[in-house]
Amino acid sequence: MQSLEYRRLPSLVVCPPTLAGHWQFEIKTYAPFIDAVIYAGNPNERKRIRSTLASHDLVITTYDICRNDVDELSKQNWNYCVLDEGHVIKNARAKLTLAVKRLPAEHRLILSGTPIQNNVLELWSLFDFLMPGFLGSEKVFQERFAKPIAASRDSKSSSKEQEAGALALEALHKQVLPFLLRRLKEDVLSDLPPKIIQDYYCELSDIQKELYQDFAKSRISENLGEQLDSDAKPAKTHVFQALQYMRKLCNHPQLVLKPDHPKYQKVIKQLQVLGSNIRDLQHAPKFRALQELLLDCGIGVQAIDDHSESATLAAAVNQHRALIFCQQKEMLDMIEKDIFKALMPSVSYMRLDGGVDVRKRHEIVQMFNADPSIDLLLLTTHVGGLGLNLTGADTVIFVEHDWNPMKDLQAMDRAHRLGQKKVVNVYRLITRGTLEEKIMGLQRFKLNIASTVVNQQNAGLSTMDTGQILDLFNLGETIQEDKDTTGPPPVDAEGNPIKKGTKNVFEDLAELWDETQYEDFSTNEYLNGQ
Repeated sequence: MQSLEYRRLPSLVVCPPTLAGHWQFEIKTYAPFIDAVIYAGNPNERKRIRSTLASHDLVITTYDICRNDVDELSKQNWNYCVLDEGHVIKNARAKLTLAVKRLPAEHRLILSGTPIQNNVLELWSLFDFLMPGFLGSEKVFQERFAKPIAASRDSKSSSKEQEAGALALEALHKQVLPFLLRRLKEDVLSDLPPKIIQDYYCELSDIQKELYQDFAKSRISENLGEQLDSDAKPAKTHVFQALQYMRKLCNHPQLVLKPDHPKYQKVIKQLQVLGSNIRDLQHAPKFRALQELLLDCGIGVQAIDDHSESATLAAAVNQHRALIFCQQKEMLDMIEKDIFKALMPSVSYMRLDGGVDVRKRHEIVQMFNADPSIDLLLLTTHVGGLGLNLTGADTVIFVEHDWNPMKDLQAMDRAHRLGQKKVVNVYRLITRGTLEEKIMGLQRFKLNIASTVVNQQNAGLSTMDTGQILDLFNLGETIQEDKDTTGPPPVDAEGNPIKKGTKNVFEDLAELWDETQYEDFSTNEYLNGQ
């Protein structure tokens, strides 16, 4: 029997479900001598594949399957265990993280463009997979690094605390940077065309304004302040319900105006008097803006201006091609029905969301990239925002935005990557003066934290107090434009006021800013006080 040192062992790649087919395709293209198999499918299919795992060079599986089948997968010794988009194990206590860390491997690697998204503790969880014990226990890491670094960013921190934070950060740099290999696109792709990000502002419709102001005044001002000051989970849930309601309202009034909404009958009667319908584009400025953007890009133009064969052929060859990202599948459904089918029937498109079989997702990506007659690809950020190569598009449109800016940045780079020959234009549809605009302003605070540890630079990161959070729900100016108080306020590296506040309420928001987190309750029930 061969010793473990010389025994042939398979390697394991764990990745998001959408990327499994992509991994297999790339291996066939660039390393056809590697025998790779995808470990996926239903339990019976996986059981059949499981008996042959040791005979393959490389096994590709998904995080969910790894978590479910860890008892079986941990029986196999692996040569390399590679986590693609490995930041998903940032929560050290999550079942997924605990399962992945049970996999025995001679070598461990993490691939991630965003190793830190919220706080320094996430880095500890990643290194606990790579080299258990290298950064000490979680408690030791918290005391030695996380607490001093966090305390130094407090606007009321003393010079001694700031010095302690700087020393802790420097010590952390020295310990982890030898094991971080970071390659920015501008370092390795000198000929990559530029990426231009533009914010496309929309004004709320009259119906949206009415519902927005009514919700802010009747519910938030009375109860939310007390809930924000509470550490109880139900209180946090109410805050997230309120945020979800406002977010949906910014997108389209129909998302919140259901029959159980207290204003439903009143609004419907108003629309009937006007001879209008809740689905009309005049009540959803984002949808109207999306249609205008697509027409500006030459997508769907022939359906409106010219039905001739020559115009159709020219448009198919010359127009831009776009990726449209939403957070919710319901939004994709409405875009399909209210814009494409009703107003732009000539537009050809494909769709990639959680409802598409994992094994068919790579095929959709390949088809979109290869066929220039397909104008658009509709995606949810959760499914289409990681790892995919979608260089067939040169335009990216965000109809909805993630609380975590890293996810939006990852999503827009599906088009802006190796193989792209055109300038990539990114448009972010934002409703002016609402929670959405204010959140886009707050995103830069989270963008700072990755650079703080992964790069050797130290930028400020503020937290939000109760007043700032309440201001998210008010219709009006963005919170960056706070009025002056007596004396100049402390500022961060970008010159923005730093405020100390209730970090505990919002530190989980990046995880909860996902439709799947809201399946157990109704925002309208919250509005009705149930």
